[in-house]
Amino acid sequence: MTISEGAVLPGAKLLRMGEAGPEAVDLGERLKGRKVVIFGLPGAYTGTCTTAHVPSFIRTRDKFAAKGVDEIICVSVNDPFVMKAWGEATGATGAGITMLGDADAGFTKAIGLEFSAPPAGLIDRSKRYALYAEDGVVKVLQVEDSPGQCTVSAGESLLDAI
Repeated sequence: MTISEGAVLPGAKLLRMGEAGPEAVDLGERLKGRKVVIFGLPGAYTGTCTTAHVPSFIRTRDKFAAKGVDEIICVSVNDPFVMKAWGEATGATGAGITMLGDADAGFTKAIGLEFSAPPAGLIDRSKRYALYAEDGVVKVLQVEDSPGQCTVSAGESLLDAI
């Protein structure tokens, strides 16, 4: 079942690169008492993800902060090594966007936003979405109809919705 507005985001362990290597991030703890944007996408270094989705949140970062958003998190079904390199390559890390890997798609499946496209080599990947949560409760959820689109899930669209 797909998560919906008003629902509590499930607890999850996502991965990031720390100084000593990969480290777990407890998403539930990270959301407590905070206003957070999470955007999910099919994969690091893929076309629309790299040329449209990530840049839309880089462009809007300061406007989200002005609305009281504490953190913007990008989640992809990739390992933390790839997420670190991709964050650096796109400028997302430098812009203050947190890049987290959902290596086993556990979080993505728990919120019901997984899909597979075997001809493209995408298995158990994330649909393209953006959400705004307060204290772990989803207030706004915007999911694309197609993983190749970045309209309702773009930073500007989510910004307008909150």
